Amino acid sequence: MDVIKVKANSRTAAVAGAIAGVIREHKHADVQAIGAGAVNQAIKALVLAKGYLAEDGISVVFIPEFVDVEIDGKVRTAIKLVIEPR
Repeated sequence: MDVIKVKANSRTAAVAGAIAGVIREHKHADVQAIGAGAVNQAIKALVLAKGYLAEDGISVVFIPEFVDVEIDGKVRTAIKLVIEPR
């Protein structure tokens, strides 16, 4: 399963739909964001996805953690949000 990567200019509804789809199919999703704008979009998408999944009777929890990611030879710190059914 791939990590859902969120950018500052990602469409919130599109990310939320991707999260909900992955949760329905795999019962687990990882969302990754680097930077304040990207984290903001990711959190808004998670809240929206939680609503989408609630309509299907699926309750989820979000677990945030830091991860190091290598981009163009440089190590950056990202926020990874692990989403699982409650």
